[in-house]
Formats: sequence, C-alpha cells, structure tokens
Amino acid sequence: MSETTHDGTVALGTPVSPDDGLTSAQLADRYGLSVSGARPSLVEYVRQLWDRRHFILAFSRAKLTAQYSQAKLGQLWQVATPLLNAAVYFFIFGLILKADRGMSRDVYIPFLVTGVFVFTFTQSSVMAGVRAISGNLGLVRALHFPRASLPISFSLQQLQQLLFSMIVLFAVAIGFGSIPDLSWLLIVPVLALQFLFNTGLALIMARAGAKTPDLAQLMPFVMRTWMYASGVMFSIPIMLEDKPGWVADILQVNPASIYMDLMRFALIEGYSADNLPDHVWALAGGWALLLAAGGFVYFWKAEERYGRG
Repeated sequence: MSETTHDGTVALGTPVSPDDGLTSAQLADRYGLSVSGARPSLVEYVRQLWDRRHFILAFSRAKLTAQYSQAKLGQLWQVATPLLNAAVYFFIFGLILKADRGMSRDVYIPFLVTGVFVFTFTQSSVMAGVRAISGNLGLVRALHFPRASLPISFSLQQLQQLLFSMIVLFAVAIGFGSIPDLSWLLIVPVLALQFLFNTGLALIMARAGAKTPDLAQLMPFVMRTWMYASGVMFSIPIMLEDKPGWVADILQVNPASIYMDLMRFALIEGYSADNLPDHVWALAGGWALLLAAGGFVYFWKAEERYGRG
C-alpha cells in the first residue's frame, strides 16, 4: 500500500496484517495454539492416566520401599504397626472395657485384628491423599503428567502394604480356629471394592489438601472419630442394643464398617451373616462406585490449578 506526499514523492505504507482485528481466541484457533496446562477432556484424561500406568505402579512401589528405609526392621513395620495397635486396643477395649461382649475370645481377637488392618488401609489412603499434591509440589511443578497419578499411586501403595499384612491376618484367623474355605475367596472382591472407595476418597482429599494444606493437621482427629464410630473394637449391634435401632443402622451402613464386616465374615469362622446389615454387598458396591467416580471427576475439575500459586 502506498500514498503520494505533498512534494509528489511516493511513500510506502505498512502492509495490513491478515491477523489485524482478530481476537486472542481466533488467533489461537488460526495457528493451532492451546492454553498451556489446560484441563483435558475427561476421556482424554483417562487415556493419559492409562498411558502412565507403569509410572503409577513404579512410583507406588518406590514409595513403599522408601517408607521404612531408615528403620532397622524395615518392611516388617508394615505388619508390626497395625499388630501393635491391635494389641493396645485389645488391652484397653477387650480386657478393661469388656468390648468383646457377645463374642468368644477365639472370635474377638481375629475380629479386632481384622478391623484394625482393614480400617488402617482406609486411614492410610486418606492421609496419603491429603498430602499427595501439597507434599509433592516439586514433582508437580517440574513435570507434566495427569495429577491424579499421585493419589492413585498412594492408594495403590497402601493396598500393597495391606497385602503384605494379610499374611499375618491369615495366621491370626487360622490360629484362633478359622479354617480356610470358599468364603475366603470373598476377600478379593472386598479388597477390590475397598480399594475403589479409598482411591476416590484419596482423590477428594488430594484436591482439598492442595487448596488447604492445614487439612493434614485436622484429618487425624477426623479419622480417629471415624474409627470409633465404625466398630473397629466392638460389635455395633451388640454394643448399641439398648439404644434406638436407627443409631446402630446408621453406623453399620457407613463404608468403613461395611468393608470391615465383609472381611470379618469372609475370614472368621464364628462371624455369621447375622452380623451384617441388609443389602451389604449392594452398599459396598454403591459406596465404591460413588466415591471412585465422584472423586475422580471432582479431582479432574481442578486439574489445571494444581501446583500453581
């Protein structure tokens, strides 16, 4: 483009850019640009997680190995810690407070040990989930990967730890008169459902903990309250038999209680189906699917905000 000046010479003007007048969004669309760190679609996010499945598994194994690397007994603490907790609870609740009412000693001890091991699985998953993002900000800010990999990996770490502990749990059950039979096969679906539930809860807590790191200081008190309300140390129907029926019903349908009771039913010879709430498998599956799907979507919605600020 040119124009004639007052003295008759020709001046060349600045050529008009084809990008003039376009908005930022139009420019990005024209040149195939996208927002850095933008949240992918839910389907794409699932695909990215699947592509990183080997990283998730390797990361969980590395964390499990490093967890007790400074202790002389090493990985034995994976089993010793819940066993020591069970011993303390037996002394306080079994011997002093007589929380074993309605159960023989051969049933109560594996009942208690099973409850401690199974609840610890959920408790550890929640506590690891709270710190999954806030405790790994260096990794989150340095590398690009789906952030859900972290809470999922920590839940997988806790599952592997429980699987090691199951050897001791089997020994306790057999030592107090439970003989392995077909009911022990129920352990597999119980653990699968509880893992889904724990993972969903860990995802929810990971997002909450990323925004409010102080939540990690509050959660031990919440988890302790949940433990006492879930019948880890006592049978809920027996302990609350003099209370309104709806109180025991509410406590029995809470997910921690459901997964513990299903594991007890599978393992312990004298723990019959009469101790389980109605529709227990539907409740176990419902809690698992609700938390797994809801927690995953809830975490994904804040994907682009993790590690920023």
